[in-house]
Amino acid sequence: MTLAEEILRVYAARGAGAYFGERVSMTEHGLQAAHFAQIERAPEPLVLAALLHDVGHLLEDVPDAIEDWRSDARHEEVGARWLARRFGPEVSEAVRLHVPAKRYLCATDAGYFRLLSPASVHTLGLQGGPMNEREVARFEAEPYHQEAVRVRRWDDQGKVAGLKTATMSDYVPLITALSRPAS
Repeated sequence: MTLAEEILRVYAARGAGAYFGERVSMTEHGLQAAHFAQIERAPEPLVLAALLHDVGHLLEDVPDAIEDWRSDARHEEVGARWLARRFGPEVSEAVRLHVPAKRYLCATDAGYFRLLSPASVHTLGLQGGPMNEREVARFEAEPYHQEAVRVRRWDDQGKVAGLKTATMSDYVPLITALSRPAS
């Protein structure tokens, strides 16, 4: 099975479920985030990171991610580790940091909080709330923090019921082009 087939299979099996209190499915949410990344003419690795930023939610039954779920059920960490075995850090690190990016934006952008959906406000509390000054400095020291902030903003936009986007299959060439050789 190719990597693209593996990703399509994961989304086909688990991506139709509702996206945590939003009016879109998990798959629609990722497709919309990628759509908004493309509108901004983001680099291809960021488009892919936007598409797959919540893949960690879908990996609970995937054989090489089960141990990650047992040791750390935070979807951004699970997804990033799974993606790091398949893509470069420009994809996996933006995914790993997209949840801290919400906390960062709540601490550094006065208008950001009011843009969050009710479900996102709820998860912000579960994720630790806005960052403190020390956490902000640590986040800004991360090499891919700016990319993660961009993915976060597309994540926040990707909750529009009925929005027409590309399909998962349309991203097969991008997945293939950015994938690491199997080791």
